[in-house]
Amino acid sequence: MMRLRAAGTEWLRRPGAGPALILLHGIGSDAQSWSQVMAALPDDVDALAWWAPGYGDSAPVERAHPQAYAAGLAAALDALALPRAVIIGHSLGALFAGAFAAAFPERVAGLALLSPALGYRVPEGAALPDKVQARIDDLAALGPAAFAAARAHRLLHAPEEKPQLLGEAQRAMAAVRLPGYTQAVQALAAGDLLADAARIMQPALMMCGAEDATTPPANARALHAALPAGGTLRLFEGCGHALPLEAPRAIAEAITEWCAHV
Repeated sequence: MMRLRAAGTEWLRRPGAGPALILLHGIGSDAQSWSQVMAALPDDVDALAWWAPGYGDSAPVERAHPQAYAAGLAAALDALALPRAVIIGHSLGALFAGAFAAAFPERVAGLALLSPALGYRVPEGAALPDKVQARIDDLAALGPAAFAAARAHRLLHAPEEKPQLLGEAQRAMAAVRLPGYTQAVQALAAGDLLADAARIMQPALMMCGAEDATTPPANARALHAALPAGGTLRLFEGCGHALPLEAPRAIAEAITEWCAHV
């Protein structure tokens, strides 16, 4: 795999001569969290995972709103000479993927939304809900390493049985920084994935861990119901929120099967 930059955005890429597949990570994660999924995809897939704006070496957005992240993604795909791609989003990445699909439908060859964060529909400039603001306050008070140690276990089902995966979840979360994380939290607060879904005219694949306590299966079911064209909903037993870590091969197989039929 290789790292590259395009339009101010850093990417992890496993090159391939076939269709392009774009992977968008969650709020406490990064591109490397997709690495096992990328490795399990068919060899011809051109798989690219971004470090979202404000993460890694990616430049921050000017406006902390899903629409700005969608516009940034469009600019990066232009720089990569990718007019169309399959868009895959996990958690907050699903919120951004939905915003992109609603704004740029002609650029979406397929859409998959994992453990979707639906957003809080907070008006821009309004105070954040206490539990949302606490994310920013905790990172500022604890620092990235302690912040990750306190929160990363929530992403996994039975984390005590998955020490290696817990270590990877902590590594990714410890890499978040202000102000990029602040902007991501504000975008999560402003987002409304169900409203965006009403403007997505293609079916989508939805996936969720059956034991996900962060974005529970009810989120995925609500999103499935909100899509005019419907789609497929799959639950993964024994998995929590961090599906790309907990079930990478199953996720890759589900994405591959879905792409073959859209």
